[in-house]
Amino acid sequence: MAALAYTLGKREINHYFSVRSAKALALGAVLLLAACHAAFRRYRGDDTCEYLLSSGRFLGEKVWQPHSCMMHKYKNSEAKNCLLDKHIAFIGDSRIRQLFYSFVKLINPQVKEEGNKHGNILFEDKSASIKVDFLWYPEVNGSMKQRIKSWTEGSIAKPHVIVAGAATWSIKIHNGSNEALTQYKINITSIAPLLEKLAESSDVYWVLQDPVYEDMLSNSRKMITNDKIDAYNEAAISILNSSSRNSKAKVKVFSVSKLIAQETIMQSSDGLHLPESSRETSAMILMNVYCNKILKPIDGSCCQPQPPLTLIQKLAFCFFALSIIGYLILSFIYRNNHRKNKPCTDMESGEEKKPVTNTSPVSTLETLLYSFFKLGLIMAYFYLCDRANLFMKENKFYTHSSFFIPIIYILVLGVFYTENTKETKMLNREQTDEWKGWMQLVILIYHISGASTFLPVYMHVRVLVAAYLFQTGYGHFSYFWIKGDFGLYRVCQVLFRLNFLVVVLCIVMDRPYQFYYFVPLVTVWFMIIYATLAVWPQIVQKKANGNCFWHFGLLLKLISLLMCIYFLANSQGVFEKIFSLWPLSTCFELNGNVYEWWFRWKLDRYVVFHGMMFAFIYLALQKRQVLLEGKGEPLFSNKISNVLLFISVVCFLTYSIWASSCKNKTECNELHPSVSVVQILAFILIRNIPGYARSVYSSFFAWFGRISLELFICQYHIWLAADTKGILVLIPGNPMLNIIVSTFIFVCVAHEISQITNDLAQMVVPKDNATLLRRLLCIAGFFSGLLFLAAIQDQSRH
Repeated sequence: MAALAYTLGKREINHYFSVRSAKALALGAVLLLAACHAAFRRYRGDDTCEYLLSSGRFLGEKVWQPHSCMMHKYKNSEAKNCLLDKHIAFIGDSRIRQLFYSFVKLINPQVKEEGNKHGNILFEDKSASIKVDFLWYPEVNGSMKQRIKSWTEGSIAKPHVIVAGAATWSIKIHNGSNEALTQYKINITSIAPLLEKLAESSDVYWVLQDPVYEDMLSNSRKMITNDKIDAYNEAAISILNSSSRNSKAKVKVFSVSKLIAQETIMQSSDGLHLPESSRETSAMILMNVYCNKILKPIDGSCCQPQPPLTLIQKLAFCFFALSIIGYLILSFIYRNNHRKNKPCTDMESGEEKKPVTNTSPVSTLETLLYSFFKLGLIMAYFYLCDRANLFMKENKFYTHSSFFIPIIYILVLGVFYTENTKETKMLNREQTDEWKGWMQLVILIYHISGASTFLPVYMHVRVLVAAYLFQTGYGHFSYFWIKGDFGLYRVCQVLFRLNFLVVVLCIVMDRPYQFYYFVPLVTVWFMIIYATLAVWPQIVQKKANGNCFWHFGLLLKLISLLMCIYFLANSQGVFEKIFSLWPLSTCFELNGNVYEWWFRWKLDRYVVFHGMMFAFIYLALQKRQVLLEGKGEPLFSNKISNVLLFISVVCFLTYSIWASSCKNKTECNELHPSVSVVQILAFILIRNIPGYARSVYSSFFAWFGRISLELFICQYHIWLAADTKGILVLIPGNPMLNIIVSTFIFVCVAHEISQITNDLAQMVVPKDNATLLRRLLCIAGFFSGLLFLAAIQDQSRH
């Protein structure tokens, strides 16, 4: 009964929820969400600085998440670079003094909180010509007004940034009287026009008063209640907002510190002053407000304007727009002709007369335009998600539950969709698709949960990336060894399928090729495998079967490849010189150098070779019928199978224990290239030695495995955000629902792009060599033009 219910359940799901209906639902969701976000932006404005200054929440205990945007964590060097030749003034009471010290420590962590607490404190970093002053004015009164007035009317140079705020002293000195509140309103009303005038040329922030922890206040401060603080804050907000004449010159109200204090004031030492972690958060917010628009960090989307379109992006959007228009026109013409040529009945004979038409050329053109039509719409979604300010973005925050609970969930789904394989050979197509699928899902969860900060998870995911490259070596070696097909068509097909989406994204999203590091990695390794096997003498299985001498020739080739890999891995200078040559440098440079490419290549430098060797040994054993690959049969005799299975389990667990005990990422990365193959081979044997395990596979994982490349690339922009540094927020305020909706759309888009790539590969890469050579010349011309335009863009930027 359980088996029957299981089968019926799968049939019901597949019957009512097809891929086609899922994509239609995803399209509707995208249009609805885009309309909602556009309406919200129009109603509330698209200034993320306002959200950064006014709203947010804590992720965990110490990580602050602003509403709708990402906050960058500034290092000392970045802070100095941003504040070069700047003067910042903090004016107010002891709470402003605390904020001053936290801000200064972002510039110089060695600064100590010492000196006269009730006096002015001056800080200067001579190396960067930065001045940060704290001016002791605990009350909003005539003295504070004179100081501000001196900046507006006197000859004293105005600070570039002014941070002001005070109220608790007024409450304390006047014992919380209503007369003091009235006087506060009068004083801030007289100061507001001066602040407004300063805001025309400087950044001016008024810090609202943080709540207090009344139970911890000393007797001399008992009159400072949260009700009184709220009244003073309401007065400041109403007066400063009403004094604004020009939105661009508006005094910015720094109210977010109040939200931070509400969560942390209980950790205060005296009930009045905030704990250090809260002050650091407020100081980091101030740094983001001022510096994000200057330094434009990738993971700091708050306060950043939308980047301007480059020339290449404009041309790309024109191309997609013309493709969409062309498809609509062609479709309209085709349908009109179809109606005109519709078969009609001959009244005399009673038979249908069918006009003879040849629509195949139109059909091919229509298919091509339709592919670009869909791709254009998808690229518009990519751009809106990760380049425009339409959708929101948030920082990642790792917890064990955010990583391991989804892992358990997909494991249950994978088991639910277990089916029998069509063949029972080791590493058959269904099994390798399943392997790619579950690995890709684990990597996606790893990325969105920010699990790279947890070293044991990081090391295991490094093995998954190595396993992909192992499959690259295994799969391409097996094809060339068995088929002996070294033709141009095969090479172009593989290169097109690997690189098409990345090339389009490099153009549309204005990113270098090396940014999508995995595609350059598998592309280069494919070319290395091809060159190794294609150069004279070409040794294939058919030739080697006739003479065993050729096996030694192939082994000699593989050993030569291993020596080259070893040499390049230990000669960084030679490696960098090779890939710094034009035009390779254009593809493999990131941030002006090829170090990132060398690091990525070196990290898994041996695993492709291991995959090729494994394929060679496996195919040799298979040819000599050493392996038992029948349905339900163990791979070897029972005794040998049990011994190998035991060794595999021990090796698998040993590697996991070693990876989990890593203390230093750098040292573990040094060992990873040599030892990652241990766990990969152990997994292959565990998965394939038992006959029952080799006879089944998960169709759920296999489905994702067939679009694993598209999933890996698309995650950069339409699931994650800010070039993988954050998370895309389609539904704010509900993280779980947001992940469900964004994941659903993301998977549908990846599947559609996979189909588009396959369709275009059939049309762009023909089997006829003469036609293919002409296409390659056109593609070479296209990339030459692209490089020329990129060079013009770089000159204009500099």
